[in-house]
Parts: sequence; structure tokens; C-alpha cells
Amino acid sequence: MANDLAVKRIGVLTSGGDAPGMNAAIRAVVKTAACLRIECIGIRHGYTGLLNGHFLPMDEKSVKGIIGRGGTMLYTARSEEFATDEGVERAADVCRRNNIEGLVVIGGDGSFRGARNLHSKGVKVIGIPCTIDNDIACTTYSVGYDTACNTVVEAVDKLNDTMQSHERCSVVEVMGRHAGHLALNVGIATGATVIMIPERNYDFENDVIERIRRARLSGRTNFNVIVAEGIDMPVHEISSRIREATGIETRHTQLGHVQRGGGPQVRDRVVASGMGYMAVRLLAEGESGRIVAMNGDILVHLDIDEALDMTKDLNNEAYNMFKALAFLDKEAFCGAGD
Repeated sequence: MANDLAVKRIGVLTSGGDAPGMNAAIRAVVKTAACLRIECIGIRHGYTGLLNGHFLPMDEKSVKGIIGRGGTMLYTARSEEFATDEGVERAADVCRRNNIEGLVVIGGDGSFRGARNLHSKGVKVIGIPCTIDNDIACTTYSVGYDTACNTVVEAVDKLNDTMQSHERCSVVEVMGRHAGHLALNVGIATGATVIMIPERNYDFENDVIERIRRARLSGRTNFNVIVAEGIDMPVHEISSRIREATGIETRHTQLGHVQRGGGPQVRDRVVASGMGYMAVRLLAEGESGRIVAMNGDILVHLDIDEALDMTKDLNNEAYNMFKALAFLDKEAFCGAGD
């Protein structure tokens, strides 16, 4: 069977921000390659490591026990040199000189743009979407998202306990510079009073202060506001303005990089394993310039140019559901969108 494969030696790297499940994807790539008798090289420190030859021969023993570990055993880094045409050409030359016939890139859109550039230089590449923001447009689900949601929900639940004890308002900033998927789903899961996300414009008085007042009149004594980091108002300012307008003692919390950590949950382990398996099979079949993705619950693969041109909207039905459950907008019960 090995004689019929399009590649005999491949590399795998992680790039961009780390996400729970990256190690599970690495493991699947290595073990699938071993099953097909394809030599696998781990590339440390992302594209920087590719340029500088930070290579690690990998086999089944080297990935033993990593499926449940957070972060990435191959490390990740950003590379200014790789962002240039000269850097891409040198990286492609490194692949050729080291007989790396195919490359699995685990990361987000920025990582995939780098992969596309390598593809244009003749290097076979397959991408696996990994980001806690779940903002990669070509896939309904990105590895790391479920675990990050669970990490944030656990933290917010604990904050809600102390807010209830002191009758306070909690303002929690979660990751999501350009996308509010994490904030929206965490807000639904924790019974948030207000959710602030980049995809929606806000009149602070009507959409934040008034909602808290209405919740207070309905009998609530503690409140939580979930804010995506992409909102153009600092979380400490949001907290101060709520306190000044309502008289409610308000505390703000920035969860930061704790959201990226921790062992992956079941969904991230399973999806990462499936994506890693498919990525190696695609390379073995001679495919290149493809992104492995989820279409609902089904694994598919798309052309990398098509994938990078796609856009991803917020789940408007989920947002309407939040408003209905929070009794913020009676029109939400009828499915009316913003």
C-alpha cells in the first residue's frame, strides 16, 4: 500500500494561538502516518521552526499520552520573516531540501494564509482549524472551542456565586477580538443579564443600563454581563458606568489566557482526531491546498482559496434565544432578528 501513496515523508506544525485539542490533532496525524507507513516530522515553533529547521522525528511513542494535554507539544510562534515572499520561498526550499513532501498546518486563518502561500510554491499542504474563538468561516466548529466555553462557564459560575452573596454585578471579559461566538454561548449557558459582542451595536443606556434595571425590577439581585474583548469599550469602563448609573456594586474580571488552557473536552479530542486522520489521508491521496472542516457534524474538506474567502455570521437564532430567555425583547419569542 505504501508504494501507492503520494507522499512518503510529511511534517506537522501548530501555528497562531494555542487551543485545547492541538495535541490530539498532532497525535492523530502522527499515528495515521505511522499506520500508512509515512514518515512524520514534527516542526517546533510553527513557521519560525520550519524556517530554522526545528525538526523532531515523530512516531507512535512520541505522542503517547498527549491526547488529554492542553497546549501544543510542538509549541507555537509567530514569524515576521514568513510573512514576506522571501520567507515563504525559503520555507518551501527547506521543505524540498528535507524531503518534506506534505505539511499539515494546525491553526487559524492566519496560519492557513501561510499554508496557501506554501501551496503556491509547490508544497502539498492540508489545514486543520484550531481556535477557541470558533471564527474560522469555512467550518461550523473549530478545535478548542468547546473546551474554552467550558473553562469560561466554570469561571463565570464561580463569579456568580460570590456576586449573589453580595448582590453585585459582575462584568466578565472573554476572548473574541472580532467574533462573539464564545461570549454569546457562554452568556446563554450562564444566564447572563447582558451580552456585548462585536457583531452588535450598542446604545449603552438602553441596551445595558436599562436591561439591568429591568432585571432588577423583576426581582433579580445579582447580575452578570459577558463582554467579548472586541467591544470598543474597556471592561473597567463598562463596570464603572454600570455602578454610576445603577448604584449596584460592580466588579470586572478579565479572564485572559486561562481560556486557552486545560485538557481538551471530549468533543475537541474526537473532532481533532478525525481532522488529523483526514488530513493525512488527503496527503496520501495526493491532495493539496485543502482545509479539513466540519459541516454540521460531518467532516469535509474545502479548497483553501474558497475557505479563506468565506465569511461567518453570528448565530442570530441563538442571539434571539438569549434575549427571549433573559426577557429582554418580547419580539425575540416570534423570531424577529435585530
